[in-house]
Amino acid sequence: MVSLNRVVMVRQSKKWIWSLGPEALDCAEISGKWGTQFGFRSHTQIWHRQHDICKGPLMDERGEVRQFDLILANQVWEHLDRPYEATLNVLEMLRPGGWFWLAVPFFIPFHAAPHDCSRWSARGLRNLLTECGFDPESIQAAQWGNRQAALRNLEPVWPPVYDPETDSLENDPDFPICAWAMARKPEDG
Repeated sequence: MVSLNRVVMVRQSKKWIWSLGPEALDCAEISGKWGTQFGFRSHTQIWHRQHDICKGPLMDERGEVRQFDLILANQVWEHLDRPYEATLNVLEMLRPGGWFWLAVPFFIPFHAAPHDCSRWSARGLRNLLTECGFDPESIQAAQWGNRQAALRNLEPVWPPVYDPETDSLENDPDFPICAWAMARKPEDG
């Protein structure tokens, strides 16, 4: 069962991540397990009940910031009370030249898990990442949606399951359902 809301995002994001050569990367994933499919050199899951990314970076047993080549956050940032602080903490956890990938909803129903705080377009993600210190030239940001998908998100059973026979994946920039971005920490950062 695949969510209509994520089909295009998953396809493009997989291409981005595969292009990095995941087998050579140490990856951390914030509150998810989507990254387990890539065969990273290492994959650390950071669950929100064990670590609040808004309060600080993940530390090791010596009290030093844990470092990664890639950090993933799939459908997490909309739930954070302080997404700017969380993004600064992610930047601190990345090795120089490391990457941050995140995906967020734009037009979907309110879903408090435990909170629902924010929505971003591709431009909004680009702005957030730039303001937090990521290399603006490295930022890739995209969004997808259309009127039909927007209507499907109003159905009583949510999220809508993708039906390739009836659901259009054509993009209408005036109706974004979700947005995603990937940005690189400067090499000298």
